[in-house]
Amino acid sequence: MSQVFLPHTLDELWTIKQENPAALIMAGGTDLLVKIRDRKLPPAMILGLENIAELRQIERQDDEICIGSMVTHQQLLDSPIIQTQLPVLHQAVTVLGSPPIRHMGTIGGNICTASPAGDTLPPLYVLNAGLELKNAAAGRLLPIQDFIQGPGQTLLGSNEILYKIHIPIPAPHSQGFYFKVGQRKALAIAISSMASLLQLAEDNRILDGRFAWGSIGPTVMRFPEVENTLIGEKLSPIILGKLGQSMAALVSPISDVRASAEYRRLLASKLPLKIWQSLL
Repeated sequence: MSQVFLPHTLDELWTIKQENPAALIMAGGTDLLVKIRDRKLPPAMILGLENIAELRQIERQDDEICIGSMVTHQQLLDSPIIQTQLPVLHQAVTVLGSPPIRHMGTIGGNICTASPAGDTLPPLYVLNAGLELKNAAAGRLLPIQDFIQGPGQTLLGSNEILYKIHIPIPAPHSQGFYFKVGQRKALAIAISSMASLLQLAEDNRILDGRFAWGSIGPTVMRFPEVENTLIGEKLSPIILGKLGQSMAALVSPISDVRASAEYRRLLASKLPLKIWQSLL
């Protein structure tokens, strides 16, 4: 049986962590507790972050949205700020897990688990999210694409926590899209997913286009060289189809129990066309 501490402040957290360096940091626990149950992690002391109030806030600060790492998926779903300012993230959370998972799981946990199938990750990539990390002495800010190194692998230090997620507010007239394909319509891990953030001119020409795919590589994947070819083009099924084909030529997905590599590549190449379908 693990001993659990629930500090109420960061100072209290750092003190306990310094005295117990092997203690495990827990966000919502939806992944950590399963790993301990399955004996993939030792039953060490657990430091839960759920009572630290400053980690549970969503707020607008000047030209960015700041999200505490302990904000639950349900909070994201219910937040007017997320609904109006970051709809692509809101769309992703609507298809994430079940109600119990959304009430327990946190955005910080989803990021630090670093699964390429994580539903919040493709939106955070196209939103150019920055991650604020803290330890007892200092803090640092990393782009999400630098922080996540591979499946389950991040640059989080042993004495650090993910403190906040900083997201620049998208430019006016930006539209966000999130699409996911799983083995069933609900409670499914993504076989392939895609988030997009498009800024369109009045004549439907693309001023900025960002696309991020999940479950087709060791991390969420963006292709800036492909995105740049869209600038100035008029949004159309032909342009979106070419985008999917270009992306498919650059990836090497794996085969696993959920899907073959070729099926993943095919799905991923077709996802951009869903943007056009959703606009009809």
